[in-house]
Amino acid sequence: MTDPNRQPEDTAAPTGEPVVSKPYIMPDDPEPGSVETLQKEAAEARDRMLRTLAEMENLRKRTTKEVADARLYGITGFARDVLDIADNLQRALDAVPAEARAAADPGLTALIEGVELTERSLHSALEKHGVKKLDPQGQKFDPNFHQAMYEVPDASVPSGTVVQVMQAGYTIGERVLRPALVGVAKGGAKPAPAANSNQAN
Repeated sequence: MTDPNRQPEDTAAPTGEPVVSKPYIMPDDPEPGSVETLQKEAAEARDRMLRTLAEMENLRKRTTKEVADARLYGITGFARDVLDIADNLQRALDAVPAEARAAADPGLTALIEGVELTERSLHSALEKHGVKKLDPQGQKFDPNFHQAMYEVPDASVPSGTVVQVMQAGYTIGERVLRPALVGVAKGGAKPAPAANSNQAN
């Protein structure tokens, strides 16, 4: 059943030629203010780039410092625990009087030498990892590195001089791991003032 009023369909095959749109023609005159706008955008982009570079450089420096600090100070807790062992070794050596040490049989002498060797090895291992022992005997008292436990009347040394060390102190890098417990002289001569570098010779 066909519709007599129906128009015949176009059975012609497509020609295969692409449809071409009209080419874009640049206007003769640019829009007013477009050069200034582009220059402003370029300046803003350059400013953002320089700020990003500066932030990245600061981040790199900060990260490098944090890594170095972590490497140096990462063992702080462990080092504090090891200091108790060093103290116990020193107490063991101090417990043997000098007379007993001089008259000791070969077995006791070997034991004492073994404890001394262990203590030296422990301090060597600590120094290898940046932990150094403070020996403030005879130095001027420094509250940053020493903790005064008592004052000792001693007129033979300037006031404020460390005359006794009760417990050795330790540093790790530039930081104090444990302050030295010291006795400080009082009543002696006043410490000599530092020489003025501006004085004429």
